Amino acid sequence: MTQTGSAADDQTPANPTNTANDAPLTRRSARQTEAPARRITPVRDAPLPGGRRAAQAARAAETAKASSSARKRRFLAPVVLTVAAGMFGTVAVAPAFAATQQTGSTAADAQRQVRTTQAQQFSVSDAVALAGTSRDGYGATAQSTLDAEAAQKAAAEQAAAAQAQAAATQAARAQTAKQYSSYSGPSANEIATTAAAANTPFSLPAVVATAKQYIGTPYVFGGADPSGFDCSGYIMYVYAQYGISLPHSVPLQDAAGTTIPESQAQPGDVVIFNDGSHDGFYMGNGMIMDAPKPGGSVSIRPIWTSSYHIVRFGI
Repeated sequence: MTQTGSAADDQTPANPTNTANDAPLTRRSARQTEAPARRITPVRDAPLPGGRRAAQAARAAETAKASSSARKRRFLAPVVLTVAAGMFGTVAVAPAFAATQQTGSTAADAQRQVRTTQAQQFSVSDAVALAGTSRDGYGATAQSTLDAEAAQKAAAEQAAAAQAQAAATQAARAQTAKQYSSYSGPSANEIATTAAAANTPFSLPAVVATAKQYIGTPYVFGGADPSGFDCSGYIMYVYAQYGISLPHSVPLQDAAGTTIPESQAQPGDVVIFNDGSHDGFYMGNGMIMDAPKPGGSVSIRPIWTSSYHIVRFGI
């Protein structure tokens, strides 16, 4: 037979990794053997447009984005906790309120039960049922009426107090006048009655002339005659000689006269202090003729205050 092949053709290629003399390979050995073939050589990133500055800007943008996300997470965490706590409180309040309502309802039911079991019964006689009834009436007083009554009461009390004060003052004056009196003529009231009956002519200049006759008369508390004058006693005694009877009191003399503007005042009119403490004859140009105080005497002097007004008698 003719052979068409060669010895080389009949030989089977040798396995470089598995020969007849070697043991079979394990999986780990096979992976280690194949690892160099599967290792990929890293390929460098292509350079960013703009060079190094563009790369730095990109990295800064990524860092800022990451920081913003972290801040959002930190802000949202307490908000979420607060909302969760509120939802939990709302859920917890409803059962508690329902329990309270149920307890209150139970207590009310118990009270009604007690009233029902302890209720009393009574009967009313026919006589009472047939008796006539009427509604009580009432009356009301207008506020204006109450105010008028209060004002009237206050005026009455004030008048009574003034009368009591006048009586006490008159008694004190009379007691004091006895110590200094050497006058034996008629009183001011008696002189006024006589002058009125005689229709003695009255004029302010005549009043001034009469009043000047008593300059130097000593001041005597309660005095109303030439032995001694107090302020209102002096006015009373002088005007009595013209038929004008005046009370022995500054406030009452003020009430008996007519108040006039100071621009119209003339000598002979009367100066009344606004507090009712003193009076005297107006002499013009800011002067007064009066019985001043204990230790003094009737004289003409400047008016030392602006708190006064002018009163005129005989008109």
